[in-house]
Amino acid sequence: MSEEPRPRPQYGEYATPEQQRAAIRQPEPAAPAPVDAPHPPTAPATTVAARPTRTADRIITVALLVYGLVTVVSAIPQLVDFTAFAKTWMEVAGVEGEFTNTAQGALWGGVGATVFAVGWVLTAVLSWWSLARGRVSWWIPLVGAIVTFVIVSICLVVPLFGDPGLVRGLALTS
Repeated sequence: MSEEPRPRPQYGEYATPEQQRAAIRQPEPAAPAPVDAPHPPTAPATTVAARPTRTADRIITVALLVYGLVTVVSAIPQLVDFTAFAKTWMEVAGVEGEFTNTAQGALWGGVGATVFAVGWVLTAVLSWWSLARGRVSWWIPLVGAIVTFVIVSICLVVPLFGDPGLVRGLALTS
C-alpha cells in the first residue's frame, strides 16, 4: 500500500499573518491602545460615511410642514366664522338659500379649527422625531394632512347637512 505524497501547499497556506504581510509588503498593524484609556474608542469613520444624509428628504419634509402650517393658519379664521364659511360654500356649490344652523355651525367650526391645529402639531412632532432619527420622513406630512383633512371634513359636514335650508336647496338643484 503506497500512499501518494501529500500535495504541496499553495502560497500562504501555512504562512503566518506576519509572513503574509511581509510577502505582500503590507505594514504591521498599530499596537493596541492602552487599557486605561480615558475615553472609549469611537466608531470607525466608515459608520458615519455609510449613513446617507437624506438632504432632499429633509427639504421636502420641512417644505410640506410649512405649506401645511400656512394652510392651517389661513383655514382657522374661516372655520371660526362658520356662517360666512357656509355661505361661501353654498355659493360655490350652487345651492340657493341661507345657512341657518348657526349655533351648531359655530360649535363644529371651532371643533374643526382645533382639529386642524392639533393635527398639524402632531404631524410636525412626528416628522421632527423621524428626521432626528435619520429616517425617511417626507410621507408623514402627507399622511398627517390627509387624516386631518378627513376628520375636519366630517366636522364640517355635520352642521352643513344639519341645516334644513341647505338640504332643501340641494334637493332643488338635483
